[in-house]
Amino acid sequence: MLKDITIGQFFPGNSVIHRLDSRFKIVLEIIYVVMLFIADNFYGLAVAGIFMLMVFAVSGISFKMMVKSLKPILPIILFTAFLNVLFVSGGEEPIAQFWIIRIYAEGIRVSAFMIVRIIFLIIGMSLLTYTTSPIVLTDAIESLLSPLKKLKFPVHELAMMMTIALRFIPTLIEETDKIMMAQKARGANLDSGGLVKRAKSLVPILIPLFVSAFKRANELATAMECRCYRVGDGRTKLRTLKATKLDFCAAGLTLCILGFVIVNNIAF
Repeated sequence: MLKDITIGQFFPGNSVIHRLDSRFKIVLEIIYVVMLFIADNFYGLAVAGIFMLMVFAVSGISFKMMVKSLKPILPIILFTAFLNVLFVSGGEEPIAQFWIIRIYAEGIRVSAFMIVRIIFLIIGMSLLTYTTSPIVLTDAIESLLSPLKKLKFPVHELAMMMTIALRFIPTLIEETDKIMMAQKARGANLDSGGLVKRAKSLVPILIPLFVSAFKRANELATAMECRCYRVGDGRTKLRTLKATKLDFCAAGLTLCILGFVIVNNIAF
């Protein structure tokens, strides 16, 4: 399961999506999220989802990675959908009833709608990190938040912290997998027993993981100091972010899809 977590990973490429300005990608991701949450019927949701699947195909990222990004949160999605089926009621008669449990068609509709929305949301947000390197993502966040510098807000530090946290997710996942394999080699039983027993078995994993995380953080801080890393206006960037016609075309297409979803809500 740990190997299926792909959050924070970057896959280099030269596709149209990779070449988009990272600032535009962040803004378009926000528009896409808004699109998903304002869609109040399956038609609008289907259009937004198909649009994202087409973008995913254009990016050149394997659809296998898309499935892997969904697997870790699948139990949470199913559990939430199950709760919606049980507790969402409608004005009509229940389609099934067992003791005090009543299942309504509205509950099934809401659960299905929620599942599809979350799946498309995870796919869209995963694509941002898949096609954008952490360094470029840092520059984009800093550029978008630059107006806050007038309020003495530490924009650069915030962007750096967010990107480092995102970058170290795959590293910590790999470290957790190594610790679990080492504990199993020593005879630890991590996959059996009740909930309390499994929770106790996590202690030999969490303690080495925290120690390793603090050690890596200290090493990173030392490496940045040795390279004379300083925050200030005099810092330069390897790549200068520059918008092109491709970025504006992508923004126009995304806004057209958003407009269609809004019109669909009004029409239906």
